[in-house]
Amino acid sequence: MRDLDWAFWLGLAVVLGIVEVTSLDLLFLMLAGGALAGAVTALVTDNPVIEALVSLVVAVTMLAVVRPVALRHLRTPLAIRTGTAALVGQKAVATERIDEHDGRIKLKGEVWSARTYDPSHVIAAGRNVEVVQIDGATAIVYEAEI
Repeated sequence: MRDLDWAFWLGLAVVLGIVEVTSLDLLFLMLAGGALAGAVTALVTDNPVIEALVSLVVAVTMLAVVRPVALRHLRTPLAIRTGTAALVGQKAVATERIDEHDGRIKLKGEVWSARTYDPSHVIAAGRNVEVVQIDGATAIVYEAEI
């Protein structure tokens, strides 16, 4: 039976990996890493106590070191938006009258076509606006309260 210890550890790692897929909190993944270490140890030695100790040390180390770093990377909000998504929420100035069909704004040093978010509202030239959305090459804006 000692010859199949590695299979037990490997089976345990697979089960823990499957449980991780359902929980997605990286806890069971770290425990599966410990079980994999136990499987490797079982290939080297026939001592189940050493296998269990190696598995425990690796699992605890992964829980203490790897999991917090991985969670921090997974749960970091997207601080850097790129492309047109970076323009949403930006302030601009109307360079000409803006209505539901057409208008122009100066946004981050560039002139953009624009239209109002509220179709019944008209924004006069020179007024401050805020970008709500980008639709193709047109900024959808509303008058800002600056």
